[in-house]
Amino acid sequence: MVHDPAGSPRTPAQPSPDDPTIGKLVADATRDISTLVSKEIELAKSELKVSVKAGGLGVGLLAGAAFLAVLGVIMLSFTIVYFIHWNGSGLSLHWAYLIVTGFWFALVALLAFVGIRKLKQVGPPEKAIEQGKGIPRALKGKA
Repeated sequence: MVHDPAGSPRTPAQPSPDDPTIGKLVADATRDISTLVSKEIELAKSELKVSVKAGGLGVGLLAGAAFLAVLGVIMLSFTIVYFIHWNGSGLSLHWAYLIVTGFWFALVALLAFVGIRKLKQVGPPEKAIEQGKGIPRALKGKA
């Protein structure tokens, strides 16, 4: 028996058959969380589909632009050769082609040299590593 503040005994209220049990509440919460997670996954998938389509189209267009740029460089090379040759009054065609080819190889060598020097400057992320080493101390409360 339970006593109320006045001291008189009273019987505890019995749950009605319509009141949910703890098991039913847990089952409902689990179902709701499962539904929420599956809906979030569906949303993420649909967003990724749109992003992948746009990204694929962008990559395709950039590849097409790069291909056309290569064709343009080839045509530019022939144009420079014929300007050097200038209808026979300039250098011979074989020398003109050699000069243009030499120019492209010199440009390749310069770009490779600069690229290699830049790659040698790449190092590990020292600040992030140092901060990462401090995480165990912080978790232990010694920070």
